[in-house]
Amino acid sequence: MHAIIESLQGQEVRRYDSGQVVIQQGTQTDCLYFLIEGAVEVLKDDVAVATSSQPGVVFGEMAALLGGIHTATVRAVKPSAFHIVANPREFLQSSPAMCLNVCELLARRLDSLNRYLVDVKHQFEGHDHLGMVDDVLEALLHRQPRDRVRPKESTVRHGE
Repeated sequence: MHAIIESLQGQEVRRYDSGQVVIQQGTQTDCLYFLIEGAVEVLKDDVAVATSSQPGVVFGEMAALLGGIHTATVRAVKPSAFHIVANPREFLQSSPAMCLNVCELLARRLDSLNRYLVDVKHQFEGHDHLGMVDDVLEALLHRQPRDRVRPKESTVRHGE
């Protein structure tokens, strides 16, 4: 990870105090955030789902790659500093090593999620809830990208 931090020299650096939000779920920043030092927690719908203090770890990659909003909040749990990369798609296209690093990170996160879902499935084996777990797994395996255009609201009203 040290090589990643070194390759980001010259990029903007932002510092955050403990408790300060780095990335807010539901916003769009069009930036990648590479942790230089400190520690953060990741929250999804105000539920803590992960912590990280490893220099070089990146945040904001899903929004950058999918061209959408951030799907989680990142908050500093102690004073932290980040290299900020604007124009993340252009940056990743110009740096195969950095792109591979982000791909490996996403693969590790996906592998962890898969292991967790399998564990949940084993825990609920023989229970009525297993069908729900199967539905979630099926939906994740076959999920298609969302349209970037919101569908029109229905004109049908309740009771009509």
